[in-house]
Amino acid sequence: MYDTLIHGALVYDGTGTPPRTTDVALADGCIAAIGQLAGAPARATMAGSGLALAPGFIDAHTHDDTHVIRTPAMLPKLSQGVTTVVVGNCGISAAPVILRGEPPDPMNLLGDRRDFTYPSFADYTRAVDAAQPSVNVAALVGHTALRNNHMDRLDRPATEAEIAAMRAQLRQALEHGAIGLSTGLAYASAFESDAAEVQALAEELDAHGALYTTHLRTEFDAILQAMQEAYDVGAHARVPVIISHLKCAGAGNWGRSREVLASLDAAGRYLPVGCDCYPYAASSSTLDLKQVTSDFDIDITWSTPHPEMAGRKLAEIAAGWSQPLLEAARRLQPAGAVYHGMAETDVQRILAHERTMIGSDGLPNDPLPHPRLWGAFPRVLGHYSRDLKLFALETAVHKMTGLTAARFGLNDRGLVREGFQADLVLFDPATVIDRATFSQPEQPATGIEGVWVNGVLSYHAGQATGQRAGRWLPRGKNLHASFNTYRA
Repeated sequence: MYDTLIHGALVYDGTGTPPRTTDVALADGCIAAIGQLAGAPARATMAGSGLALAPGFIDAHTHDDTHVIRTPAMLPKLSQGVTTVVVGNCGISAAPVILRGEPPDPMNLLGDRRDFTYPSFADYTRAVDAAQPSVNVAALVGHTALRNNHMDRLDRPATEAEIAAMRAQLRQALEHGAIGLSTGLAYASAFESDAAEVQALAEELDAHGALYTTHLRTEFDAILQAMQEAYDVGAHARVPVIISHLKCAGAGNWGRSREVLASLDAAGRYLPVGCDCYPYAASSSTLDLKQVTSDFDIDITWSTPHPEMAGRKLAEIAAGWSQPLLEAARRLQPAGAVYHGMAETDVQRILAHERTMIGSDGLPNDPLPHPRLWGAFPRVLGHYSRDLKLFALETAVHKMTGLTAARFGLNDRGLVREGFQADLVLFDPATVIDRATFSQPEQPATGIEGVWVNGVLSYHAGQATGQRAGRWLPRGKNLHASFNTYRA
């Protein structure tokens, strides 16, 4: 007897091929059968007529590191159909971390000092499993986290001894199943690290079949040079490279997506490379003085000294204080911000590219989060695929599932295939859409009818069921081979 039988859904299998109408049966947490299964005995059934069934969405870029433990219901992700999150991006991770004070910027995006209680990667994975989150968790190790552990200050390159200590700690995490190393070279806490430091750390990756992901040193005028730096790291270490939240940032950069993507394709001829992207023309992070400009709107999402300013535009705050933008920004720090600094045409071109996965880059600890936290995946399905017809629905699903699973070595996920883990989402292709906005960001999407995580119905009819079946996912044994499965 099957545990669950889903009847007559239009199945998008995650490979990017056109869908077919069929039945899918689940048993013991896996996809047990696919085909005409009418009349087969099952403990639970669900009608799929008129609905699409796809692999559970894999969020390629998150900062849910501490959130999966503190708030294991994970409703912002579960309500979108996300069944797996990749944490540890942009050089910041919850583990391995030993703090001497408050977490340095931007590690404070993950929480305050009380939230960093995982001195080893193994401590973190045990905590994830103990929390029993609603989604699966795969983890990168952050370069900035390693620097924090072994350096007295972060505004300089690391010494040979410090690099050796970082390598040893990274190696330990990789041995325990970390997916790879991430960097956030644009941030002050890592900007002074030189190419030799990053390349030396990346040397640990190849032996473990791990990969390198990077928030580039800049996404502004010198983006092509920053991309080349990333390729150089991958080529030196002989590992795949993923460029995080690829974008053309800043008004002076608008329209450059063609040359940016040409660079990615050129590198792809000699190196496994890819990128992730979120479906919005605005970014969000801590308030960075280097990004303060009058060229586009900057929204303040939080401020420690001036919490009353959350939700207001920096220009309005500066005018009210009768101060220049930069001085007002200094007065607000530490703070968070949304930067409306991209062109929609560039966002669409990057989203549509065959090397692009979908990642939300949501900030769950932000009191006024960017709407991508709650809306990224339904926005791709509804706004970009169905309404704008930027790409076919099977392509949209592939960018969220099969492509991402292959890139990150999640070997038995990301496809609707017999024997794979039963991470699935049932949605209405005619109505699925994001509802989260910049002014009201904490709103679940519509059109998500059911979400199964490891075979357990975890979200149904607009509500979490209370059943949490997520788990920590160690790196697949053949990550490099699976990455190349979808190499263009």
